[in-house]
Amino acid sequence: MKYLVGADIGTTSLKAALFDENGELIKSAVRDYTLKVSGDRVEFEPEEYWRLFEEAYLEISEGYEVAAVAVDTQCETMIVADGEGRPLRDAIVWLDNRAAAQAEQIKKDFGNKKVYEITGQPEITATWPASKLLWLKANEPKVFERIGKIFLLEDYILFRMTGKFVTEKTLQSSSLYFDVRSGGWWGEMLDYVGIGADKLPGLLDSGVPVGEYRGAVAVTGAMDQVAGAIGAGVFEKGVVSEMTGTTMAIFAPTDRMPEFDPASIIPCHYNYDGTYCLLAWTPTAGIALKWFKNNFCEDFSFRELDGIAEKVSPGSDGLSFLPYLCGSTMPKYDPDARGAFVGLTMEHTRAHAVRAILESVACMLRENIEYMKLSCDQIRSMGGGATSPLWCQIKADMTSRRIVTLKNKETACLGSAILAGVGAGIFDSVRSACEKTVALDKVYSPAGADYEKCYENFKKAEGKIL
Repeated sequence: MKYLVGADIGTTSLKAALFDENGELIKSAVRDYTLKVSGDRVEFEPEEYWRLFEEAYLEISEGYEVAAVAVDTQCETMIVADGEGRPLRDAIVWLDNRAAAQAEQIKKDFGNKKVYEITGQPEITATWPASKLLWLKANEPKVFERIGKIFLLEDYILFRMTGKFVTEKTLQSSSLYFDVRSGGWWGEMLDYVGIGADKLPGLLDSGVPVGEYRGAVAVTGAMDQVAGAIGAGVFEKGVVSEMTGTTMAIFAPTDRMPEFDPASIIPCHYNYDGTYCLLAWTPTAGIALKWFKNNFCEDFSFRELDGIAEKVSPGSDGLSFLPYLCGSTMPKYDPDARGAFVGLTMEHTRAHAVRAILESVACMLRENIEYMKLSCDQIRSMGGGATSPLWCQIKADMTSRRIVTLKNKETACLGSAILAGVGAGIFDSVRSACEKTVALDKVYSPAGADYEKCYENFKKAEGKIL
């Protein structure tokens, strides 16, 4: 039996999982951490990322001979280092917004249309590494002058594992200096930022062997949403994935890059197989339910909240919830948007409020599917929201599509493990690996509940704040 490790390094936690070649989860480990936050600055120690990875890897691999390992991470967390790969400062985490002025300057000098047609990114924001590098150039010139290597987080972990300075293309999609059409660096943007391509890692595809780590083959992974989609078996049109965790993310593979639309803010990323994928996300989803539970239903479990909400009729008797507790991203970007209950009467109860929250996230799912113009008959559901039968059924009825959950809940780790297996020659392809390892769990088909009035109320209330 061959054993594979997939690690998913998220914003505030790291998960590592050991799978056998059939996709069975053998062991897993989680390490939580706290970011350094000061105003719009968000940082973390590069060495701590590595320490936590090694610690988790050793925990799950003890007693097993690991054949291959791959890691997925968020895209824009950047680590600048000297020529030997020693970090020059703390990592600038993807959430960091200090480079707003630099992003505006890029927008002024290049324009959204040109940037989109080369990078697939319809917006120019402070989070992109190009903006962050310009900030360093202006505000920490001594650090900028000493830069010999520019890592994104997955690159840094691979470098520590193997000593090889390489990256993979899905991770670089939102760097703003990667050409998603050619699969190479965008020289004009590099010149604008003032860095040479020699300071960037070698570009590889996902699932490519790089070197060796503790006797295992270390393989290029993918950005977290791509890895999660692979772990959910989403690799062809007609099937999309949605992840309802703290936030909601919607992933759709596509074989072509949509034409630039000035009214659209949907990013088009490089996919693991050289095609493309569309990504939409919302800043709040499951966190809205957690907020309500922690503040108004402290003595209830999530399962008990489902139980009381299930007794309320679809539409929550006219009560709507706007889940914009942290602003809005898609379909309309408005960081100043705020949440609200709309339509409250004396007849509404705590149970109505809980159901309204569940329905609001389902409304966001439908709204973004319509906004992305997705043609699909199946949505594979991941994250904590997928463990709620009521929530899954609401989503199925709201979207008029089948909601399918997965037996393995750590889809990003499984996706990385699949890429590790491809790189080590254990699997012939991602598709064949998914067919062997990805197991579906439950299917929630539309049951005929009428949510049109509920959706109409949501859109009407939303229109007053967005």
